[in-house]
Amino acid sequence: MWVSLLLVLLSLAVSQYTQAIPKVTVTPSDHVFSGETVTLRCDIEEGIDWTYSWYKDGSVVPINTERVYEFISDEFAAGKYTCRGEKTQDSGRSEISDAVTLTVSDLPKASVTADPDRVVFSGETISLKCAIESHYSDWRFHWSKYSSIFTEDEKNTSAETLTIERVSESDQDKYWCWGEREGRPMKSQKSEVVSLRVEDRTQAVLKIAQNWLPEGDSLTLVCAVRSSSRGWTFSWFRDDHQLLSDSSRGAGGSYTLSPAAVKHTGVYACRAERGAYYTEYSYTQLLWVTSRKPRASPIISPSRSQHFLSDSLSLSCEDQRSSGWRLRRYSERLEDCSSSDWGIETGSTRRISSLKTSDTGVYWCQSESGEKSQPVNITVHGDPLTLHCLQRNTHSSNLRAAFYKDRSLIQTQTTVDQMTIPAVSKSHEGFYYCKLPERRQSPKSWVSVTGRPDEVHSEYGTWRTRRHDRV
Repeated sequence: MWVSLLLVLLSLAVSQYTQAIPKVTVTPSDHVFSGETVTLRCDIEEGIDWTYSWYKDGSVVPINTERVYEFISDEFAAGKYTCRGEKTQDSGRSEISDAVTLTVSDLPKASVTADPDRVVFSGETISLKCAIESHYSDWRFHWSKYSSIFTEDEKNTSAETLTIERVSESDQDKYWCWGEREGRPMKSQKSEVVSLRVEDRTQAVLKIAQNWLPEGDSLTLVCAVRSSSRGWTFSWFRDDHQLLSDSSRGAGGSYTLSPAAVKHTGVYACRAERGAYYTEYSYTQLLWVTSRKPRASPIISPSRSQHFLSDSLSLSCEDQRSSGWRLRRYSERLEDCSSSDWGIETGSTRRISSLKTSDTGVYWCQSESGEKSQPVNITVHGDPLTLHCLQRNTHSSNLRAAFYKDRSLIQTQTTVDQMTIPAVSKSHEGFYYCKLPERRQSPKSWVSVTGRPDEVHSEYGTWRTRRHDRV
């Protein structure tokens, strides 16, 4: 009797767990890319009405009881999937299927590079290249920009490289790309946005660490382009004659004099080029290499380097031991002093009856063969200039104002609302403005310095500055 009862119980247990073994199939593959649709199918013997349970990494997947389990893949979808069937007529269940391991990879990433640079200048040609990190080679490329769509007459936007010729301000935008293909993966991720900035013509910047150098020392001149540092070739000029470009010297934006010789004395400038584009020439700078056995300097009367407006001054090259020497100077440019604008010439002496601030500069004597004497610095000082910082709708004279010139702080905040320049010279030209403690800033005012005292003035919008007037 007990044996019969045991057989009945075993029969009931076996009836609850049928011998049917499910099989999981996955489409399109057990290796998918983020964003793809994944279809899992649980196949058990036909002819039985099953209810399905899905498991991921051993945990039941809630809600889904269908034979087909479909979802969009992402980084959290990776794992081991199994299924099991339950009969709807009785409590019988199938075995658990073997696991299918699903691997999820990121879509290939697109990236954009700009040649020659992300900062370009009007008239240049720029190429944006779309690259996709993958071993597939059958990509079709797509381009987009933030502010507008590409017009019909623009370059083919399905190409790997987007070329914009004679770039203009309207091309300044944010660009990105992506790829598509026939097989899997059918698309890439979009690239990061690349901002293209288009600027007007620019000027090269020449930097010389020291303008006076003993013969035999070394010095490196540096040329740069503001806002952009890629792809430039630099050319160097001395006294308007072109020297070797850095592309032939391999110096990469620098020009080295080693050792420096007296013949290297001169007025230097540089210019940069990129493709067919040229920058403006840099401002000139004087470099003087002093000889170990120098010739005498020009004779100055009165014998001093500091002078004031309207003073008279005489310079002579008569002590150079030979004829054919002439007076030259460098102020804002290289000049020969033989012009009648330089006052009265008597023999080898030049007399300036009324000095101007523009007469500030470096003077020397130069022979017909190019030999130079020792130079002398002459500075012409102007009258004082007082700048006032006023606040509209108030008569307070105790404002704590700070004064700036060309973005540089030149006087910190004090209880005085004015700043005085004791003797104005050409070097004082620039944009001036003031700031109050609550960070309010005045409009910028341009101060220009010309020859006569009554010509020291500034105008900028509604602002006007005259000597001792309020700004």
